[in-house]
Amino acid sequence: MTRGADVVMQTLAAHGVRDIFALSGNQIMPLFDASLDAGIRLYHTRHEAAAVYMAEGYAQLSRGLGVALVTAGAGLGNALGPLLTARASDTPVLLLSGDSPAVRDGQGAFQEMDQVALTASLTKWSVRVTRAEDLGDVITKAARIACGGRPGPVHVSLPADVVLADVVEAAVHDASEAAPVDTSALRDWLAAASRPIIVLGPALNTTRQPGLVARLEQATGAPVVVMESPRGGKDPSLGGIASVLPEADRVVLLGKPMDFTLQFGGVAPKASWAVINADASEILRAKRNGTARVTLDITDDPVAVAEALCAHATTKGYGAWMETVHAASARRDMSVSKGAIHPNDICAAVQAVLEAATHPVLVCDGGEFGQWAQAGITAPRRIINGVSGAIGGGLCYAMAARAADSSATVVALMGDGTVGFHFAEFETAVREDLPFVAVIGNDRRWNAEHQIQLRDFGSDRLMGCDLSGARYDEAVTALGGFGIMVTELDALPDAMSRAIASGKPACVNVMIDGQPAPVVT
Repeated sequence: MTRGADVVMQTLAAHGVRDIFALSGNQIMPLFDASLDAGIRLYHTRHEAAAVYMAEGYAQLSRGLGVALVTAGAGLGNALGPLLTARASDTPVLLLSGDSPAVRDGQGAFQEMDQVALTASLTKWSVRVTRAEDLGDVITKAARIACGGRPGPVHVSLPADVVLADVVEAAVHDASEAAPVDTSALRDWLAAASRPIIVLGPALNTTRQPGLVARLEQATGAPVVVMESPRGGKDPSLGGIASVLPEADRVVLLGKPMDFTLQFGGVAPKASWAVINADASEILRAKRNGTARVTLDITDDPVAVAEALCAHATTKGYGAWMETVHAASARRDMSVSKGAIHPNDICAAVQAVLEAATHPVLVCDGGEFGQWAQAGITAPRRIINGVSGAIGGGLCYAMAARAADSSATVVALMGDGTVGFHFAEFETAVREDLPFVAVIGNDRRWNAEHQIQLRDFGSDRLMGCDLSGARYDEAVTALGGFGIMVTELDALPDAMSRAIASGKPACVNVMIDGQPAPVVT
C-alpha cells in the first residue's frame, strides 16, 4: 500500500525535483523515509530558515522549483522570515510543513495551530491537506502556482495522519498550456517613445533568464535594466542610473512592481508607464501610485511577454539615449584604501578569482559591505539578498548554488554581522560536501546601523553596533572547513587561492576599513 508521504515524494519527483532542503522533526519523518524510494536527496540543515533560504537560492540557480521541508510548531515558525524574501525576489519555493493530525483538530493536539493563517500573507497560496487522496493534485497545483505567472513561494501543510494514511489511487492532473502572447499594443506604445527604458524585475535577471537583457535591447532598441535591490534606482550595482531615469519619457515595467524602489513612480515623474505583471494586484498598485501616467497595463507572464518582444525586432533605434543610460549604469565609486583594506580592494581580488573560474557564481548578502560587493563584482550567475532587504541568507545561498551546480566555483561576500545569522550552516556545508568560499568583510560592527547613527545622531551618540574581533576563520576550521584571516591586502590573493584549493567550505576573514555603502551620482 502507498502512504500519503510516498505520494508527496513521488509527485515531486515526477515534477523533476531531485533535491529538498530540510530540518527533521516528528511529523515529517515519514516524508524523510519516502524520499529514499523516490530518489530525492535531502540536505539536512541546522535551522529551518536556512532550509528555505537554500530552496530560494537553488530555485534561482537551477531556474526551477526549490523545495523546503520543515516540521510543525516552531519548525514552521522559524521558516517564516525567508518566505518574505522569496516573495520579494519572485522565486518559486514550495514549503512543506508537518502538522498535527487532522483527526485531532480542535482537541489541543501537539503543536496544533492554524498554519495557513501564519503563511497566507507571505505566499501565493497556502493550503492544508486533510485527505490523503488529494495529496497528488495539491502538490501538483502548488508547484504550478509557485512557478507560474509571477513566481513566488507556496506552502502546503501536511498533517501527520494524512502522510501516514494509505492511498488507494493518487490521480495527478496536468495543467493546461498557456495561451499565446500578443505584444502588438506594447510594441505600438513603445514606438511612440523618444527616450524609453525597460525595467525588469528579479525573475527576469541575468541568472534566471540568461541573455534576455541583450536580446531585449537588440529587439526593441531601448535600454534595459534589472532592478532587484531595495535601493531601486540608487542600487550601487546600477551605477548612476538614478541620474538619467528622470529623463525617460516612457517606462516599461516587466515584472517589476511600481513600489518604493521606484519612488512609487517618482523616479521618472514626466514619463508614461506601461506595467506588465501576471499579478493583477500589482497592476492595481501601479495605477494607485502612477494614476493617469499608467497608460498601458497587461496582465500576463512578464517572461512570456519579454520573449514575445524579442521575436519582433523594431527598426527604430535610440542610439544616443542607449549610450547615455549605459554610461550612467557603468559609473562606480572608485574609492581605494588609505592604509586599511577598502571594500573595493576585496572586490578586485574576488573579481580576479571569478574571472579565472570555469563556472563562477557570485553571492552577495546585504549591508554596507554587501553593497560594495554588489556594485564592484560581476559574474554570469549571481544571487543577492534581494528586494526584501533581509540579510543573513548568504551562506545558505552559497550552499544552494553548489547543490544546484556541483562544478561551480562559488564565492559569497558578507559582513561580520551578516555571517552570524546562520554560521552553524558551515557544519552543514562540510557534512553535505558543499564547498564554497565565504569572504567576510570584517569591520567589527553592524556598519549599516553605525552609519545611520553617525549620519542622523552624531559621532557622540554611537552605541550598540560594535561587534567583537571574533575569529570566524578559526571557528570554521573547528567545524571541519578551511579558515584564514587576512589583515594585509597583499595576502588576500594567496588566501583566496588557498581557500579554493582546499576543496572545503572556506572562510576568508578580512579585516577592513568599514565604509558607508557606495554612492554614485
